[in-house]
Amino acid sequence: MDPCRGSSAVERCPEKAGVACSTHALGTILFMKNKTVFKGRTESTLVVKKVRLPNGYVVTLETIKHRGAALIVPFLTKDKVILLKQYRPVIDSYIYELPAGTIDKNESPLSCARREIVEETGFSAGKLTYLGKIFPVPGYSTECIRIYKAERLAKKEHKAEADEVIESYVFTRSGIRKLFKAGKIVDAKTIAAFALTGWL
Repeated sequence: MDPCRGSSAVERCPEKAGVACSTHALGTILFMKNKTVFKGRTESTLVVKKVRLPNGYVVTLETIKHRGAALIVPFLTKDKVILLKQYRPVIDSYIYELPAGTIDKNESPLSCARREIVEETGFSAGKLTYLGKIFPVPGYSTECIRIYKAERLAKKEHKAEADEVIESYVFTRSGIRKLFKAGKIVDAKTIAAFALTGWL
């Protein structure tokens, strides 16, 4: 079962005036203006739809439908992790991050995690443990990030992606906490992942 799926529709609303809708536990989605506005290269789509909130108020939402992602906390030993310093052109800055990536079409979150750790660190994981999930931007996107703890790492040949500028570092728990307290770890998904491991 997909750990990021919410509750499914519990009943169908009767159609009237050509408007279809479905009632959920928390709200009603009105499909009268549910249209795809833009579709990106990773198949993320911008959709406009009307939703009736639990209090009865109807809002028009511009939502980015996202396939989801997997994030990995790579433990070299129980006291050392691999942390990346990656250039993010959108904010024109290098930031510290844990390895992560978007789930490919027909790929499971676990398979994505196995692939991404190799692509971004050059290590494969002998053991991956699911820690939890986060919704990084629930105000406008359906993106759900599954977080995994990686252990029993082994060096593996890999080819760096041309559009990724990444440097790898190894930190102890105290080193991670010092970076965080100094305001140098600002990536939300990375902070959440370290919190789930008990490192923050």
